[in-house]
Amino acid sequence: MERLRWPAGRVGGLLLAAVLCGCCLAPARAFAQNLDSEFTFLLPAGTSECFFQAALKNGSMEVEYQVIAGAGMDVDFTITSPEGIGLIFEPRRSDGVHVVEPTLEGDYQICFDNSFSRFSEKMVFFEIIVEGQAGDTAGDEEWAGLGEADGNLLDYKLDDIRESMDALHKRLERSRQVQTVLKAFEARDRNLLEDNLWRVSFWSCASVMVMLCVALTQVYTVRKLFDDKRRVCS
Repeated sequence: MERLRWPAGRVGGLLLAAVLCGCCLAPARAFAQNLDSEFTFLLPAGTSECFFQAALKNGSMEVEYQVIAGAGMDVDFTITSPEGIGLIFEPRRSDGVHVVEPTLEGDYQICFDNSFSRFSEKMVFFEIIVEGQAGDTAGDEEWAGLGEADGNLLDYKLDDIRESMDALHKRLERSRQVQTVLKAFEARDRNLLEDNLWRVSFWSCASVMVMLCVALTQVYTVRKLFDDKRRVCS
């Protein structure tokens, strides 16, 4: 029985494809873990909500929030360190951006307070961006393992490839974050427009009703002035 033989050029092409596939999968596994979070929730009147975010030592944490719906469009905002020390307190604000750097190891407490409002509930959007995580160094081991298999690695510069992919990943993440914030701004502006439209429509209808009542009253008053029922004797 005759054996099948792969052409030498095809074998080289398959080897090159395998190496490139390994180069692409390594950073993908390194970037898979992303602890950045974003959340939109409804804060009832007279209550407060707190969230906890884990952080490592000597890292950085950025928190951005917006009130996108509700009368007054404001809440009280606080950030408390893992040691129980209040870092940031903002009363009656509609939005804000805060960076905690360097961070301590532990859970940071992020609270939104609407206890000053008795009737109006608020819809709040916030996003947390954590940098300096332990998972960020996972890619180093992946790239080091690729370099040990072949010193030349088909004359490709792994450092240049890694730097390019790291920069691309950071830009894509930043673009996603900016798009999320823009969506929150759009939701807040739409809620404001809808609220203003309701107010304008209500007061316009009220003004029309008042004008009609005034007009009917004037017509009735003028007719009463010229309505003389006395008889004239001839």
